[in-house]
Amino acid sequence: MSSSPTPSGYLRSLRPWDAALIVVGGIIGGGIFLTPGIVAQRTNSGLTLLLLWVGAGLLTLIGALCYAELGARRPHAGGSYVYLREAFGPLAGFLFGWTMLLVIYSGSTAFVAKIFAGYASTLFGLSSAWAMPLTVGALVFVAGMNLFGLRLGARIQNLFALLKLLAVAVLVVCGLFLAGAGHAQILAVDPAHHGTGFMSAALPVLFAYSGFTYLNNLAGEVRDPQRTLPRALTLGMLLVIAAYVLVNVAYLAALGHAGLAASQAPAADVMQMVFGSFGARLIALGVAISALGFCNITLVAGARVLQVMGEDGLFFRSVARLHPRYKTPNIALLILIGWSILLAVTGSYSQLLDYATFGDWLACAVGVATLFWYRRHDDATIRFRVPGYPLLPLVFVAVIACVVFATMRDNPVNAGIGLIIIAAGVPVYFIWRHLFRP
Repeated sequence: MSSSPTPSGYLRSLRPWDAALIVVGGIIGGGIFLTPGIVAQRTNSGLTLLLLWVGAGLLTLIGALCYAELGARRPHAGGSYVYLREAFGPLAGFLFGWTMLLVIYSGSTAFVAKIFAGYASTLFGLSSAWAMPLTVGALVFVAGMNLFGLRLGARIQNLFALLKLLAVAVLVVCGLFLAGAGHAQILAVDPAHHGTGFMSAALPVLFAYSGFTYLNNLAGEVRDPQRTLPRALTLGMLLVIAAYVLVNVAYLAALGHAGLAASQAPAADVMQMVFGSFGARLIALGVAISALGFCNITLVAGARVLQVMGEDGLFFRSVARLHPRYKTPNIALLILIGWSILLAVTGSYSQLLDYATFGDWLACAVGVATLFWYRRHDDATIRFRVPGYPLLPLVFVAVIACVVFATMRDNPVNAGIGLIIIAAGVPVYFIWRHLFRP
């Protein structure tokens, strides 16, 4: 298919490989280079740790397959916002967009931009005074390169994604073959750690896999979406699962379970074992690139949601406008980048993430639940349907419900404030509808 305009004005310029790399870039941020140490602290063996990463990956693959069918049914910009609006009404869609703008996408972007700044400072030997300028500069850069069309942004994003996969490959080779440790310790039991319960250990793993829904926000710009979305989501998820599992195997081979649990930066520790300080700087480059690519995806995907909300009259009408030449939602992009920069400068992103991190997976579960509504009310002919329906969607929703309840039980204050942030959108919705009635 050519890059022809869709009814909403977007150009379908994303090819299958572009779409698959967006899935990879939306999931792999800085987490895989940092969180395995936290998971090791909460498990008692390498085998348990690896089973968690494999299990969470398969669960996320189920969610991705569900979103593949949703995207095939509604191959338009907006993703989860569109599904929730159609299945559960405009209030449900608005609450998703409200939380996305206020906390989830903007807070994640600000947080990962800070990760980029920290590793970039390490790479170039800069003082801590450079952290904030680098953070803001990174956000301005990723916004700027997407103001002139998604095709340009996709090319740069492809480069980011390939470089982060290269960093993962180098890390795996160094951990498995060059670090000088033995492979026998990969699955070994660690007597020093007794584990803290399945859910406690699973939470950071699930959070590392979040972001697979971003491609659906861009469905209006994907070529032949009914064919491309399922293939891209499946291929992208398989690449991520393979990368995550192999990286953790490399960590265990090089550091052992106890060493991984004691490490605050396992990727840097592994690379330093092989190449010394040069290795630590090399992986710092990989993490910085990975973080920058993640920020790019969250901003681009979030801007499409705001643009569709503007079309529906649930956000400023001006946000619905696309650039007449580049067909990009530039006003929406600037609003999202502005809010992300504000969160980064004030430092409030860290509190917001603590309050509503589980909101991202909650939105995924509710999004998957819309599939049951579509199966009953939408008789459109589509090329892809979730295998194992209704069992697989039910498994996904049930597991994520357990995660949400466990989060509320273990962190009632943070989860409660997160729910308050979401609930605060209810009066905002009704006030908005009253003031800006079409």
